[in-house]
Amino acid sequence: MRTGYRYWLVTAVLGAGIVTLHVLSHGEAVPLSKPLAMFPKVLQSWQGRDFLMDSRIVDGLALDDYLNRLYEDDSGGELGLYVGYYKSQRNGVTIHSPKNCLPGAGWQPINSGYAELLQPDGQKVPVNMYVIQKGISRQVVLYWYESHGRIVASEYWAKIYMVLDAIRLNRTDAALVRVVTPVDQNGTLARQRAIRFAEQVSAELGTFIQ
Repeated sequence: MRTGYRYWLVTAVLGAGIVTLHVLSHGEAVPLSKPLAMFPKVLQSWQGRDFLMDSRIVDGLALDDYLNRLYEDDSGGELGLYVGYYKSQRNGVTIHSPKNCLPGAGWQPINSGYAELLQPDGQKVPVNMYVIQKGISRQVVLYWYESHGRIVASEYWAKIYMVLDAIRLNRTDAALVRVVTPVDQNGTLARQRAIRFAEQVSAELGTFIQ
């Protein structure tokens, strides 16, 4: 019963949102406060370097701005950071969930759940956490949706907030943020590494996505 209620609630809100997004179609594309290329390349002990994505992938995802960067430290640790930003999610443009993209790249989820990120104000927010595998390689993946100072794990709630923001603010801009790190011999250390890094990322992104 509870699951059915949630389904109809989401369906009703999204249905109303489709109408709203078509009606409120004037000038709401919102750029970032500064380009993602200006995101710090040094985060504590981590040094980053950028990797450009193929233009066909960028066009296929309909990205307005993105960051695709590998961070490394002196110990040989690695963390991948991807941020994909959309000025507007009208006219059929929507954020692509990693749930769909990762299997397409050959990675299969073997464990899923949530992690909590400590924010600068002392609050903790949940984000998605997956352990994925391809062959003998494993990775920890954290991802979330971010807009207007809000971090959301659930893609359903991200869509609901998008509709509410379209009604209240005439804005549908948002970003997908993903952190990836290899699992070596200790999965716990990989998860802790990803969480600590993601906390630094989320603190910095607030100055870009407002």
